[in-house]
Amino acid sequence: MMLGAAGRSIRYRLFLVVLATTFAALLVAGAGLAIYETVRYREDWRNELETQAQLLARATAPALAFDDVESAREYLALLEARPEIVAAAIYNARGKLYAAYRRDEESGSPFPVLPEAEGSQTDGRYLVLFQRIVENDEILGSVYLQAEYELWGRLADHLLILSAVMTASLLVALLLSTWLQRSVTRPILGIASVTRRVVESRDYSLRVERTTDDEIGVLVDSFNGMLAEVSRRTEALEATNRRLEREIAERERAEQGLRDLAEELERRVADRTAQLEAVNYELESFSYSVSHDLRAPLRAVAGFSNVLEEDYADRLDDEGRRLLGVVQSEAGRMGQLIDELLAFSRLGRKDMHISEVDMVELARDSFERLAAQHSGRLPALHLGALPACRGDRVLLGQVWANLLSNALKFSAKRDDPQIEVSAASDGSEHIYFVRDNGVGFDPRFQSKLFGVFQRLHGASEFPGTGVGLALVQRIVTRHGGRVWAESKPGEGATFYYTLPKERGDESD
Repeated sequence: MMLGAAGRSIRYRLFLVVLATTFAALLVAGAGLAIYETVRYREDWRNELETQAQLLARATAPALAFDDVESAREYLALLEARPEIVAAAIYNARGKLYAAYRRDEESGSPFPVLPEAEGSQTDGRYLVLFQRIVENDEILGSVYLQAEYELWGRLADHLLILSAVMTASLLVALLLSTWLQRSVTRPILGIASVTRRVVESRDYSLRVERTTDDEIGVLVDSFNGMLAEVSRRTEALEATNRRLEREIAERERAEQGLRDLAEELERRVADRTAQLEAVNYELESFSYSVSHDLRAPLRAVAGFSNVLEEDYADRLDDEGRRLLGVVQSEAGRMGQLIDELLAFSRLGRKDMHISEVDMVELARDSFERLAAQHSGRLPALHLGALPACRGDRVLLGQVWANLLSNALKFSAKRDDPQIEVSAASDGSEHIYFVRDNGVGFDPRFQSKLFGVFQRLHGASEFPGTGVGLALVQRIVTRHGGRVWAESKPGEGATFYYTLPKERGDESD
């Protein structure tokens, strides 16, 4: 049905093309002739009136010169031989009506009171003309002529003729369109019919019969060639589809195997994670128990050494008192080590309280507290812009305290100690850093920095327990960040840590 409608549409279009072309050509030609006739009629009629006015001017010039009104009227009366002139008049040199003529009482318009400038113009359905009467370079008066302007009648005649010609031409065009439909649309309808059968039956062996040797014949050959190519490609596509179906089935089996393997790996990872969590919990519990149990003998050592110093110091020689000082100092260092070990073990079980943290204020407060306890030369602090973040304020304060404490400690022996605190940001995280101009460290041993009890400098030179940086790494890792350091011996050190730009509330 669709192809049949398309065939009727082609016939209809051909019919409209022929008729519309003929009609447009005739309409343009008729319009051109009408315009030409209008211009020509106006020019011819004006020229004819000018000639008549010149004749009247020559004839009536003596009458005006000798004031012979009767002669002027007789010349005007001769215009009865020109019925198209409805009125005429002679004006003297003073512009007064001298003699007049009117074809009948009802024709024409009233005579002008005064003559106008020489020339012609249309006045409704009349053409009016003024002509000067000149004798020996002296203006004796004016001729006035008023004639019927039959332009619309002539145009009506032309339109009538044009209508008759257009009707005959359209009839001829109708006959031509009928012949064109037979010779042009029949092969096209054959193509449409075969196309419909191919779409309905998927039979690409069908062909259109060629009946002409013109462009439509070439179109038929091209259409038949296209059907042959479509048939070939359809067979190749069906073979490819069968091969793809087999490959898809094999891939689905492989993907199912991968899913089974992934589920098995996830189960094993979950089991191993649970085992690691259990081991970590046992290690933390063990560390807590050991640290707690060490406190009792350590308190005894510290207490008895204090008693020995207070009650028996006068009985000890200098070497004895020095050794007693060593015992007390090491007992104090052991107590500090136990405290930091307990803090490290508690960190894994401590809940995190996430909130908005002003890092500038937190870093400044941490430095001021450390500066108040610092006994050596106080470094100059250069505090840059630090973006706020979301995290546990207490734990992040511990990060700043440990990093700034290391910077104070390792730059204290410089003549001009300097500490710089600043940050940078990228698309996903904030990068904070603490830089000092202290003794630095050998980058080959960087992997030991964040291990528990790992130290790169001697305890006698720089006191400490080796737990502070391990605490920093654990706190930052719980916040989803990273920690690293850069340094060279004698050129200071820079410690970096990152925090995600956006984090929700969490607890570990």
